[in-house]
Amino acid sequence: MNKTMKLAVAAALALGASAAQAGFIIPAGDWTVDINGNVNAFYIHQHDKNSNDVAGGIAGRAVPGQTNNQSSVNTGLLPSWFGVTGKKRENDLDISWTISFQPGASTKHALQSGTGNGTAEMRQANLTFGDKSWGSFKLGKDIGLFGQDAILNDQTLLGVGSTGAGTQGGGSTTTLGRIGTGFLYTDFTGQIEYSSPNWNGFQFNVEIAQPWQSLNLATSAAITGNQKEPAFEGNVNYSWSGDFAGKVWAEGFTQKVDGVQATTGARSDRSDVYGIGGKVSYSGVELVGYYYNGSGVGTTGLLMDGYATNGNQRDSDGGYVQASFVIPGVKTKLAGSWGISNLDRASGEVGN
Repeated sequence: MNKTMKLAVAAALALGASAAQAGFIIPAGDWTVDINGNVNAFYIHQHDKNSNDVAGGIAGRAVPGQTNNQSSVNTGLLPSWFGVTGKKRENDLDISWTISFQPGASTKHALQSGTGNGTAEMRQANLTFGDKSWGSFKLGKDIGLFGQDAILNDQTLLGVGSTGAGTQGGGSTTTLGRIGTGFLYTDFTGQIEYSSPNWNGFQFNVEIAQPWQSLNLATSAAITGNQKEPAFEGNVNYSWSGDFAGKVWAEGFTQKVDGVQATTGARSDRSDVYGIGGKVSYSGVELVGYYYNGSGVGTTGLLMDGYATNGNQRDSDGGYVQASFVIPGVKTKLAGSWGISNLDRASGEVGN
């Protein structure tokens, strides 16, 4: 069985960035407005050698047998952001809205690359309403459910991780952290989500999400057409507190994919993936473990490189383990992690 295996070993010490965070709570009539933000930047030198990749690897990676060395000053995996949230209680409902803006710290020199200076994203624009007795609904754009716990518990979220320098002398909005080397990127997408009440630590979430197109990362070209049905995502989790605290979760994603370009013509298929994970902490020590397995979903983001150009699905799996320790007194966290992502070659697919 031919497969691409992406392996990463990472260590993080949160001292390499210039960072500022702020949160201001402002009363505004019946509303409480929270203004918050984060700024971080890293100097990054990247050495990348990839000698055994299937067709459609990560864009910007070295071609087989060659080496890329790049330098940049860029935001880490956690983007810089400016966000505003408003909250109120009315008619027995908790109501809130959030809008955020994520400017990149990188500079893509316009005269050199022709792409202009840097990038920016709008990752959040949503509203929620509900009550703790029956749950809540969210409508709008926000982080997805599948892969959410994996990235939010990843220590490289506070650092750089893999594929840090980007291309053409500057990065994009963020680096990749452990995305593609241990978990799939959840991304921020349009959604209608229901979150259950919290029953003594147990909770579940389900959502209808904007459907994805299957993307070939080597060419940045979609190999599917318009999607007739939405994507469906969900997770269940159980958390507990105390001296020995922790959380366990299970998650799933499924989507019918229309317009897959097979050698015999367009057809429909279904992409599915599940994940399980957990973390425990005791006396400053925290352990995290995560595993995923899917078909037609790729190894970097949902549906990215999930299909070969002949229209057949690629199977993938991966995960990561992580250990961290908070130094008493100084409150600095030391962390190390190991992760892997596998991408099997599709039936009938040929290549290196």
